[in-house]
Amino acid sequence: MARLRRIEIAMVAFIAAAALLPAGNAAAAPPTWAFRGGLIAILEDNGLEGDPAPILPLPGAALAIPLVWRLDAEPSIDLYSAVYGFSDLLGRPVPYALEYRSTRVVSALVGLPLAITVPLPGGVRWRFLAGPAFDLRLCLVAEGLEGADLEDASAETADTAAYFWGSGRWVSPQIGTGVEIPASDKFWLGIEARAWIPAYRLWTGEELPAAEGWRLALSLRAGQR
Repeated sequence: MARLRRIEIAMVAFIAAAALLPAGNAAAAPPTWAFRGGLIAILEDNGLEGDPAPILPLPGAALAIPLVWRLDAEPSIDLYSAVYGFSDLLGRPVPYALEYRSTRVVSALVGLPLAITVPLPGGVRWRFLAGPAFDLRLCLVAEGLEGADLEDASAETADTAAYFWGSGRWVSPQIGTGVEIPASDKFWLGIEARAWIPAYRLWTGEELPAAEGWRLALSLRAGQR
């Protein structure tokens, strides 16, 4: 809990400092798009109750809206899909291997961060972003189930949806950093690492493993200059 609080304080300090930057002509520049593709790891520490850390494809896009100086607002969306089961032992849903699935979760990670860029030698630029994000999960009965398995999966899917949408468990602020190089006079190419922080653990009162709720992603990124 103390670590989560320190991270949140650092994020607030970053956003507050960015808001105090002197205004320039950045707001006159047009918004630019970026598209990315990578992998996301859903961290888990659930013993033998499921897949400990599924690694999944993560396509996404972001729109950089210039604000002041080198600061952008950068609304974004990233998509992933995983299969889950509801563990009666743990009292919560956990990622499961495909053969034990009950629920197909399709998630939109919607972010509203601020991003700051710092120019480096050789035309390279370094980026840092931080801000609110939301893990919006659509919970569907897993495909390919029949009979009693389908009935059990329907009940587990309802429990899974109630858990993910209850107590603000969809609130997951994000931080990230990356570098970009000019691929041409019109496009950047880069690599980016991001983390989504399970802030909801501050108020749900659950006794969860340290890894539970974290998301880590590594992506390649292509964007307009």
